[in-house]
Amino acid sequence: MTSFHLFRSELRKLTTTRMPWAFGAVLLTLAVTNGIAVAIGTDMDGSKSFISTGADQQSLMAFAANALMLGGLFGATAAGREYAHNTVIATYLTTPGRTRALRSQLSAIAVAGGALGMAGAALIATAVAVSLPFTDYGFMVPAAGFLQVIGAAGWAGAAGAVLGAAIGTVVRNTGGAVTGAVVVLVIAPPVVVQLANGAAPWVPTALANVASGVATDTGTAAALVALALWAVVPASAAAWSVSHRDVV
Repeated sequence: MTSFHLFRSELRKLTTTRMPWAFGAVLLTLAVTNGIAVAIGTDMDGSKSFISTGADQQSLMAFAANALMLGGLFGATAAGREYAHNTVIATYLTTPGRTRALRSQLSAIAVAGGALGMAGAALIATAVAVSLPFTDYGFMVPAAGFLQVIGAAGWAGAAGAVLGAAIGTVVRNTGGAVTGAVVVLVIAPPVVVQLANGAAPWVPTALANVASGVATDTGTAAALVALALWAVVPASAAAWSVSHRDVV
């Protein structure tokens, strides 16, 4: 079986379950909530200054940080379920080279996570654009800013999905994988920043905001590379685990 066929098989596993629909429902809920906030929400002084400029609107639309977290949960669930249902065993036993099978799995999960991230960003942007006519402001985000928001969400979603899947591969159960993803993406970063202030620009959510164009803690290119490293390092650990541990 070629690498492409392995990848297509892994992608089919992800798209023929109910899991993508559940995450899609979450994205739709977030979009509707944002749309309502734009239409009827106000600042503390009763004004709508939070949508008064293009930068404010782009910040409201920025979805990369959320895409990173949702992607992490998606990847952790997808990989953890493979071990929970023992479907991964047949894949490893029938594929020459376990790391080859893992690469196909992580690639498929990355594509799915990136697609979820881009879909979420597009839904949020649509909700904001549809709600703005109910205010005194129009849509002021330039095309470049809009594309940056979409692209950053896709990149962050893919990185988060690979990170979560790598944790799931090492932990080998769904609950532990999801917990690990939450610890790495949500709980640990604030603790690390408290211990080392210099690490603040390099935690995942900060990098995602830079990639979206709504923060300037680092350069955009550096943020994209750092986000990729947040995925590559745990993926390397997962590859070592798959190569050196029994599949059952």
